[in-house]
Amino acid sequence: MGPPANRRAGDSRQVIHKALFVFLSIACTRGPLMAQIRFEDVTRKANLRFELRNGATGDFHQIELMPGGVAALDYNNDGCMDIFFTNGASSPSLKKSSPEFHNRLYRNNCDGTFTDVTDAAGVAGSGYSNGVAAADYDNDGFVDLFVTGVGRNFLYRNRGNGTFEDVTAKAGLTGADRRYGKMWSISAGWFDADNDGYVDLVVTNYVAWNAETEKPCGGDQRLYCHPNNYAGRPNQIFRNNGDGTFTDMSESSGIGTAIGKGMGVAFADFNGDGLMDIFIANDSVPNFLFQNLGHFHFREVGLEKGVALPEDGRAIAGMGVDFRDYDNDGKPDLIVTGMVNDSYQLFRNLGSDGLFDDFTAGSGLAAATRRLTGWATGFFDFDNDGWKDLFFADSHFPELGRLLGSAAPLANSVFRNLGNGRFEDVSVKAGYDFQVPGFYRGAAFADFDNDGRVDVVVTAIGSPARLLRNVSQAGNWIAFHLRGTKSNRDGLGATLHVTLPSGKSLFNHATTSVGYASSSEPLVRFGLGVESEIAAVEIHWPSGRVQNLAKLRAGQVVEVREPE
Repeated sequence: MGPPANRRAGDSRQVIHKALFVFLSIACTRGPLMAQIRFEDVTRKANLRFELRNGATGDFHQIELMPGGVAALDYNNDGCMDIFFTNGASSPSLKKSSPEFHNRLYRNNCDGTFTDVTDAAGVAGSGYSNGVAAADYDNDGFVDLFVTGVGRNFLYRNRGNGTFEDVTAKAGLTGADRRYGKMWSISAGWFDADNDGYVDLVVTNYVAWNAETEKPCGGDQRLYCHPNNYAGRPNQIFRNNGDGTFTDMSESSGIGTAIGKGMGVAFADFNGDGLMDIFIANDSVPNFLFQNLGHFHFREVGLEKGVALPEDGRAIAGMGVDFRDYDNDGKPDLIVTGMVNDSYQLFRNLGSDGLFDDFTAGSGLAAATRRLTGWATGFFDFDNDGWKDLFFADSHFPELGRLLGSAAPLANSVFRNLGNGRFEDVSVKAGYDFQVPGFYRGAAFADFDNDGRVDVVVTAIGSPARLLRNVSQAGNWIAFHLRGTKSNRDGLGATLHVTLPSGKSLFNHATTSVGYASSSEPLVRFGLGVESEIAAVEIHWPSGRVQNLAKLRAGQVVEVREPE
């Protein structure tokens, strides 16, 4: 005989109340929070009128696939993030034969609109441009630009008066290699390799390419060639001498001894020794992880640490990369984009002797991304719930659609971090504007309208760039604008550990090198969910100094100066 009816009803109410409590606890942990991540295209409203031109004429030159880097930077220090676009050139002459091929700088007017200031700033460029890296290399308080390209790279020093000076030759950064001559450079990134207070430069180089000797591929139905048709090239690293010049340390450092087909580059201290390490995504050959041994010496440990290849042992067409802690365990992880049938690879940092685990299948990304081809990517908390989500700039190669039986242009994709190690594809719910297909390439991440939500600007070959404003119903947030004194001016490489009043820990580090051939804002951001303040933040500066701050309110950018 069962319990009385009123007893059964009471038990049911208790079960319902417990279930409701659990649901609310989860909701409060993640914030407002199960609301959909959404983006609105504000490109026209913002007066951005850039279109990426690759110079294609139907001859299928390999360089036509690769352009599209974009940077988010505050070049005039007004607190609003500006946008710099790289652009191609006529092919195969490699000349910017008309203004349609100019690189472009757009000033953020701080009112939702932008103004093209390219000519006044002097950054239209020359040659076939590919990627861009932004940082203050001379510690004068103004962000500078390094632009990669086919056969030649450029360093633009920010004069601080709205104009830039081409100091490439003076700095010793033209791009030529002692052994191989002129290089085809894809990406670049700034980081302080030796913690001396000046950011150094890594340049990823792709393959040996020459229009005159390039052989056609695909028979009667021409296609772009597989990378196997080209010899690989070493990457380069340049030490900042602190006097406006750089020294090529590629061979002596060990970086130049590894021959690959370099695409995206990202930096993090994967083993917690206080030295920033380098990851380079390679196209169809194993990826590189260069462990920083100190004193400008590196050892390539990709296979040893488990990030050179996915678990099936087959090299993917690695393109974009981000190197950040996605699961809030204090150890930076890796996301790498690839081609259709590759799946985008997630390598989780296990923390034991710096080893990584291929967690692509376990995260839900294997099946969800197998049909995609990805370029730029980024770990950013788009809904400010305390967990970094994923954005991918997607597109198959032109002409590949007829082999796949589907369209080559793709819509971008966004995956929500569920906080349990897994990601959910929420792209189809991200808004009507998010569904527009294109030949997307580079992407830069920044809060362009200063509302506390991370926006995205993405380039597309043959169509206008798109500024995607984040209109998600997001949680609270806090951001840190670092100012190094003994460390480099931007604080690049600083690691931050935020503790919430609930005791939850959040981790991030300062970097502008994100995705593919692109550069993002230097601010270090944290989504806080429903928390209205943080209990504490511990900052480990590249100099070795440790700084602690307590009880900071949410909803602000905190200016932090390194203690002297």
